[in-house]
Parts: sequence; C-alpha cells; structure tokens
Amino acid sequence: MRRSSRIAPLLALTTASLLVAGCSSPGSDPSADASDGGKEPAAAAGSATPKLTVKGTDGGDGGAQSAVARPGGSHPGRLAEKSALKVASFDRNSGRAVITAPAVRPSPSKPGVPTKSPESGSPSGSPTATPSAPNSTAPSADPSASPSKSAPAPKADVAVGDVIASAPAPGAPQGVLAKVTKVVGKTDQGTEVNTAPATLDALLGGSTAHGTVPVDPSAMKVEPIAPKVKVSWAKTGGLHFGPKGASLPLGRLRLDVGASLPTPSGGPVSAEASATGYVQLAPKVDFSYEGGKGGGVGGASLTLSGDWSSQWELKGRAAASTEAKPLRLPFAKLHADPVIQVGPVPVVVNLDLTCYLQVDADGKASVDVKQDLKGDFTVGGSYQLAKGWAPIAKAKMHGTPVRATAAAAGKVKASLGAEASVGLYGAVGVTADVAPYLRAEVAGTASADSDGNASATGSWAAYGGIDVSGALRAHLDIFGTPIFDRRIPLGTLNREWKLAGGKGTVSRTPAGMQH
Repeated sequence: MRRSSRIAPLLALTTASLLVAGCSSPGSDPSADASDGGKEPAAAAGSATPKLTVKGTDGGDGGAQSAVARPGGSHPGRLAEKSALKVASFDRNSGRAVITAPAVRPSPSKPGVPTKSPESGSPSGSPTATPSAPNSTAPSADPSASPSKSAPAPKADVAVGDVIASAPAPGAPQGVLAKVTKVVGKTDQGTEVNTAPATLDALLGGSTAHGTVPVDPSAMKVEPIAPKVKVSWAKTGGLHFGPKGASLPLGRLRLDVGASLPTPSGGPVSAEASATGYVQLAPKVDFSYEGGKGGGVGGASLTLSGDWSSQWELKGRAAASTEAKPLRLPFAKLHADPVIQVGPVPVVVNLDLTCYLQVDADGKASVDVKQDLKGDFTVGGSYQLAKGWAPIAKAKMHGTPVRATAAAAGKVKASLGAEASVGLYGAVGVTADVAPYLRAEVAGTASADSDGNASATGSWAAYGGIDVSGALRAHLDIFGTPIFDRRIPLGTLNREWKLAGGKGTVSRTPAGMQH
C-alpha cells in the first residue's frame, strides 16, 4: 500500500512533464477532429495551425446558435467555444442586449465548491471563489435577506469581457458580434448587458478557415417594387436544403420583368419602347480567415460570387437619358442572412441585391435586340498582412444574339443589372454593381437586320457587355484587420462583345464572343 502511494505522485509528475514537453498522455487522441462546433483540445506547442471547417446551416440543429470567447479561457490557436447562450433582444444603436441561458437542471453539488461570478472573466467550468461579488451565484449567508427580483440564476451565464457571436436573433435579424462591457442585472428575459462592437479575431484567434457556401434561393426575401415582376425559383434535382444541403446545388432564383420605357414626345405608336426578359441567379458567399503566427490576422477575404444567366430584349425607340445620368428603374429587392458555420462560430452574412433596368438612349435609334447571356462573376475583397486590403472584381460572360435589328441614326444602351451589398453582422463590407448590357449604334440612315435584310446606306452595330464596379468599405475591419482608407474602389471592369452589325447589307449574326 505504501509503495502504491509513492508511485502515484511519480506517475502524476511524469505525465505533467510529458504534457509540458508537448507529448500526449496515454489514452489521448491528438488527431481527434473538433471542428464540429464543439470544444477543441488545446493545440500542442509547435503543432500545425488549427483548421476549422466552413459549412452552411439552415439556422436549426445544423449549426450553433452562438459562440463565446471568454477572457483567460482561450485555447492556443482557438478562442471561441460553442455556447447555449441566446440573444433574447439587442439594440444595435445603444449596444444594450439581453442574454438568456438554458434552464439549469438540478444536479448534486459538492460541498465547499464555490460558483462562478458573472463579473468574473473565468471560462465556464472554471469556477472562481467570489462570494462578495454583487452578482455572485453563491447562496446568501443571511437567511433573513429578502429575495430580489434581480437575483441571478443558479449559474452565471455571461460575464464582462465575453465576446459573443450569435445567429440572427430577436432585435438582431442580421446577427450579433459584440463584447460585454457591463453586466447590468437580471430581467424576466435574462441577463441585461451593455456591449461594444467586437471583431472576429477575438473568436477565431490563430485558426484558419476557408469555404464557399451557396445561398438557398428559397430563403431569400424578395420584394417586387415594379409592376410586371414575377419571382420563381427551382431546386436542382429535387434536392432539399437542410443540415447537409449546403454542399448540394440549390438551384437558381429567377426574376421575370417587363417594363415600358419613355419615348420621344410625338413619336408614332410603332416606336414605343420596352425592355422584357428574365435573370437567373445562384449566389454563393466565400469566407476566408487566417490567424497570424505571431498574433493578429494574417489574411482574410469576403466575396460574393455566382452563376448568372439571362435572356432579355430591348425594343423600340427609347428616350431615357438625362444630362446627369441614365434612367435607372429598380424592379426588385432581394435580401438574405445566410449563416456560415466556421468551426463553433456562426458567422452571419448579410446579402442585399437590388435588380434594376437602366437605359441611356437619345430617342433617335430604333432597335430590336435580344440576347442570351450566361456566365459568372466574383466581387469582394482580400487581405494580406503585408499588403493590406485589395479589391476583387471578376466577370466571365458569354453573349449570344437571338435577334438584332436597328434603324435610324442614334445610340442606345440598356442594362439589366444588380446592385449588391455584402456584410457581416449588419456591417456592410462590400458594395458592387454587376451590370450586363445591350448597346446599339446607328450611323447615317441605315436600316438593317441580322438576317441579312438592309435598306438605305450607313452602318450599324449591336454589342453585348458587362460593367462591374463597387468598393470595399471600412466595416471590413470586422475581421480584426485595419482599414486605412474609408473606401477602396473595386475599379471599373468592362467587357464587351459584338452581337451583330454591318454596313449597307448585313451578313448573318456571328455566334457570339467569349470574354
């Protein structure tokens, strides 16, 4: 018996020495994958940077509703842990929030073990003896003390210094990312706290994460703001969005639109102008984060990309330009708040799209141009510690003419585009304008079509193209990276291809060009 009592301390000392040296104790599994949103074991010294999975979630059981990073409770390379806390209400203007915790089930407690104070910064599960703290959860030693309505729950739920990331919640439909600066007290709903804005590096630390998540088209809220707008969406292969649906093709959102355009006063009825067609979108959000080796953020990116297809027609003799700018006609607003699960952290992306028609025409040229358009686009920004933030703007579109005719000297340009806004937790980080267009120019008195019919003399040409513009906003510092400029332009990207044209007699339309 004495020999065993001597061996136990020796074994404990040996195990502790192995842990300090970076070795695993017997029975541990260093390869255990904890990127499922739960707790991760601490990374051993000299080990690889922890990699977190990135996946989509429908906001249900497929992902965490919240994650919390507590001061003094971080693991090397990872700060946040999945939490059962919920944001019952949140006022973005004042930073006032109410945090609730699940009901605590009665369980036997060991005598003499103190409970954690909500004013303490210790992590959950690491109680600190603070019986004199105002919000201490220890029972009162004075039996005559009257119960107070502001008495805390049996277990502290939130403390000063905690950083909370929450999925969309009451009062915060765009999600919450905030640091607790003061515990005000208890209410009927939960613990009322004051908060200040926080950044993602406080939750992700030295981890790395990268993934692309498609946006479920059925989850997008669509508000038609013009007549003759039809909204529909189709799933691909009959697949349904759910806990595993983010890795599946989710289909496309389709918007059909028809609009009458202004024409020159006194013009014939035959010159009435219109734009009709449809656009299909399959948007995706790309998220990337890389913790710095010496602390801070080494890299980050946030982009919006997607497949685009449309078929639309510009017809008639439009007079829709002003000296200041072309005429823009918004016809639908789209909004979604997809949640990207980054390890244990629910990252809420705020996506807004405003689809519009824009026409710039002098009221002289009469056209009938119809185009099939397919391709993809990517807009956003990327950060590298040595270079700072840089814009990303890409577009690959392929236009094929369906019909193209033009008559009378003049010019016209019409766009069927979308204004995009992408942000995190209610802070706009990227704005972009993706604008595919049709353009026609007619010189002299030409009258011709792409079937080869022509009359009079002159020249004409019809073009398809795309314009991409936008900017990175200062709110991208939500990653924990500096933004020195308040606005970093994406730079104007323009691609154009010829659909049809000729001089005198027009030959048949080419098959389109790839750009």
